[in-house]
Amino acid sequence: MSTTRPPRRRLAEESRRKLRTAAPRHGLARVLSKLGACSRSEAERRIAAGRVRVNGKLVRDPETPADQERDRIEMDGADVRAGERVCIAVNKPRGLVVSTADERGRDTVYALLRDANLPWLAPVGRLDKASEGLLLMSNDPVWAARITDPEQHVAKSYRAQVRGVPDAETLRRLRGGIIDKDERLAAELVRIVGGGDRNTWLEIVLREGKNRQIRRMLSACGHDVLRLVRIAIGPLQLGDLAKGAWRRLGEAECRALTDTH
Repeated sequence: MSTTRPPRRRLAEESRRKLRTAAPRHGLARVLSKLGACSRSEAERRIAAGRVRVNGKLVRDPETPADQERDRIEMDGADVRAGERVCIAVNKPRGLVVSTADERGRDTVYALLRDANLPWLAPVGRLDKASEGLLLMSNDPVWAARITDPEQHVAKSYRAQVRGVPDAETLRRLRGGIIDKDERLAAELVRIVGGGDRNTWLEIVLREGKNRQIRRMLSACGHDVLRLVRIAIGPLQLGDLAKGAWRRLGEAECRALTDTH
């Protein structure tokens, strides 16, 4: 009795299709964090305490693989995806760390939300300790990923106060691109908007978000940054939001941030 075997080409194609359609699996604690349920460290504690189930099964190992798209994940009996999307704009003061916790005990942006009665929100992108201004936070990781994805080219606008007065050649270099540590750093727009003989205010627009990019660019041109304030992300302006204050974004504002490039 003979059996018919699928051609090798068909087997290879089926194998490739399965690889393409297989969703990535990550540790459960990481998945809970990505879903906006809580921070990763808090997720590890809750899993170990027996508060999390995956597809009805109690899980106590934070590294248990889970699929955030296909698995049913419950915390304290509630589906972690059931909550509404919350996105907020924060006017971050200088001196706060954008992190859920700081190993050196420094204050974080979460101190601003201590009595806010909000679900757990993750920072959308970075803003270093010495910088200030507009910071987004959300419990929607898909929305956040679209804003921070370099391929989306969402514009971020800043006001930078620098020591000295940049000349025309310096402005040209900043727009054209500077190589720092084998990395090309460039601004879409750089222009002088104020200042005097000793320092200058610049408006700078970036469409990429490399670590400490503006400070590195200006340092390479011989100008120390005295203040750095993010004033806009895409069409969303910091406006008159008070320092240390936050406000919830409307759905139209949330959509505009991901629909505009």
